Formats: sequence, C-alpha cells, structure tokens
Amino acid sequence: MNILTLWPISLIVRHREAEAARIDLTIPENSAFWRRRQKKAGELLYVVIGDSAAQGIGASKPYRGYVQVVANHFAKETGRTVRIVNLSVSGARLREALAIQMPKLAELLREAEPDLMTVLIGANDINSFEKDRFTAELEELYSQLPSTAIVADLPSFHIPQRERLVTVANRIVRATAERHGLTVAPLYAVTKRQGIVRAVYQSAADLFHPNDRGYEVWASAFLPDVASRARSIRAREETSTSEASPTQ
Repeated sequence: MNILTLWPISLIVRHREAEAARIDLTIPENSAFWRRRQKKAGELLYVVIGDSAAQGIGASKPYRGYVQVVANHFAKETGRTVRIVNLSVSGARLREALAIQMPKLAELLREAEPDLMTVLIGANDINSFEKDRFTAELEELYSQLPSTAIVADLPSFHIPQRERLVTVANRIVRATAERHGLTVAPLYAVTKRQGIVRAVYQSAADLFHPNDRGYEVWASAFLPDVASRARSIRAREETSTSEASPTQ
C-alpha cells in the first residue's frame, strides 16, 4: 500500500491524540468547578456517582455536561432550588468508585437522604473487561445505593468489538439493578439510536467524550425518571401540607 494513502489517517490519529491531551488538561478545572458548586445551597439534594462524563469532560464548560442538565430539569419539575454534590472522579472504574466515591456517599447518607441520585459508572471498565470482576464490583456498589437512585446502563460505543462487551456489561447492570430494586436509565438505547454519524457529531474532538450536544442526548436518558422522581416529591409535599392544615 502506498504510504501516501495512510497519511490522512495518520494526521487524524495525531490530531485526536493532541485533542485528547488538551481535554485531559481540563480535568482539574472541572473538578474544581464541582467542588465550588457543592457549596451552593439548595432546597433539594442531588448526588452524583460517576466518571469523567459526570464531570462534564469534553463539554465547552462543566455545566454543559449531563449532570447540570439533569439538575436544571429537576429544579424546573419541582419548582425548587437544587444543591449538587458531584462525587464523580475522572477516569474512575468500578473499583475506584468503590474505593473513593462510596465512602463519601456513606458519610453523606448519615446526614441526609438525596432527593435525587444518578449513577453512571463502568464505561472505563470496558477497556479491560472481566465479567466476573465487573459483576462482583457492581453488586458491591449497587448494594450501597439508596433505593431511589437512578442507575444508567453503559452507552453505545458504536464499535463492534466494544459493543459486544457493552452488551454483556449491560445485561449485568440490568440484572443487578433489578435485584436491588433500582431504576435503570436507558443510556445505551438512547446513544445507540443516534447512529455512528450523529455520534461523531456529538463527540468532543478526542472522539471519546461527548460534547455539549452529546451531553444533552445523555441527559435525555435520565429525564423521564427524573420527572417521575420530581412528581413523587411534589406528591409527598402536597400530602404533608394537607396533613398540616387545620381541619374545618
């Protein structure tokens, strides 16, 4: 094969690597943003477990990621302000979530029950997927979640080899969630439906993380269940108000 025919591919690969390195530099910035955001008070508490996607890596700003989109929707549906405690860590696999994020969640749960919680973790485990380990670690993680947590299955990678592994992983996600009575947000179906062309259009320049458009799509997988959670909160508050009203 003529080396000239490979040159454009080489340029694309080098560009992607350069963009990935540039995006990696935003990790401390996004992490600092969510630490500051955690200090902002709110009437309702939204807690997040996840990886770089929950940090909004690849978006133009951290608040363009799916977490803030979900929070905005929750605030609109409830008519209340929302405090976000984003415990996610960029690059986290299940084992890092268990070691770093879950102890923080346990501490938080001793103080207050989240009004909303989303969990999206496991995509980074696909690179070195081990079915037994994935199953055991997911079981351990889900067993520590409150029953109101919304867990997402893994997104579509649109690459045949990865898709086969994601299919296996998502069977485990759904079976484990069912055992623990957890709601599953259909992220795989939502992202698979976009197709490869739109998936590229909705990706950041590293062709791995979503961009602003992609995160809007990711958020849409959570929104029906977030709306359902908001209705439950409104109903609870209406009942409480009714019971507190003096009888005639």
